[in-house]
Amino acid sequence: MENKVTINDIARLTGLSKGTVDRVLHKRGEVSKKSYEKVMKVIEELGYKPNVFASLLAGGKGCQIAVVLPSGEKGSYWELAESGIAKVGADVEALGVRTQLFTYDQYKPESFHQTCTEVLEAAPDGVVLAPLFKEETSQFVLDLEEKGIPYVFVDSRLESEHYLAYFGMPMYQSGYLCADQLTGGFAIGSVLIVRVRRDKDQQADPTKNRRAGFIDYMLEHSPECSVSNIFIDPNDPEGTYNALDSYFKAHPETRHIVMFNSRIHLLVPWLADHPVKGRRVVGFDNLPENIAALRRGVVTSLIGQRPDVQVSRAIEALAEAIVLGQLPPQKDAFMHMDILTRYNVDYY
Repeated sequence: MENKVTINDIARLTGLSKGTVDRVLHKRGEVSKKSYEKVMKVIEELGYKPNVFASLLAGGKGCQIAVVLPSGEKGSYWELAESGIAKVGADVEALGVRTQLFTYDQYKPESFHQTCTEVLEAAPDGVVLAPLFKEETSQFVLDLEEKGIPYVFVDSRLESEHYLAYFGMPMYQSGYLCADQLTGGFAIGSVLIVRVRRDKDQQADPTKNRRAGFIDYMLEHSPECSVSNIFIDPNDPEGTYNALDSYFKAHPETRHIVMFNSRIHLLVPWLADHPVKGRRVVGFDNLPENIAALRRGVVTSLIGQRPDVQVSRAIEALAEAIVLGQLPPQKDAFMHMDILTRYNVDYY
């Protein structure tokens, strides 16, 4: 039955034009909610499955997915994320899908803007995107929507209703979990949050929702706790060392330290030189340097989110949507939050 159903049949049964039906099936352009629901109802009743894969192969066209990530140096979070492209390469190539990596400087909004311009000029069939700059990302996704290009978020997402899927941690809940790991559920007197100094206007704030979850936990479980923030430059180890020195000379009673990104290893030189019994240090992500600090006992625990898996799953989901017409089963595909300690990290 499904092989005999055509777009013409669906148009006739819904009373819509073939163009409208085509836009629904291939996710191109704007379609009203009412029209979308009409088409989907008929598709379900008739068992229609668009054989886009066969038509792509027959035409030798294939399709291209642009992967937009911050550039990452060796051993960094974003290098790990980038490795997810290779993990899924053979699987999507079998569908006639090619991937192209576009990178930008995570500290410069103008770099992200330039990369977005290059992506739009390349006219991909879909985009996997790690967003950092809210304003620029909002404009970019509007441009993608205008061109009918589906997109998937990884690592973090905007509060937009039009993205195809999101692969990453539930950010607020990860901050809440982080607070519980840091405090062990007990009320504490003070905590230091170490943050990375980013672009000059602080537009990029990828851990904002994570911090919100952390603060809410502290307000509920340790309302008298004093929370301090210091900012560091990840490319200035001496400055980081001095900033920690200054803080702890003024606040020697603080025993709890947290970073909400993947850079907890930047604190290791100072922490190793100033060991304190009972200190707890919590960070994120299974980078080699973080794992080494965990094994040494300098870091108490890490919360892992496997950015390589996020990217590979995002590419796979987007390829299946474009080529096979199979939408992701979940729009928000939240990744598991792995708690790593020195006692279980060797089995991760």
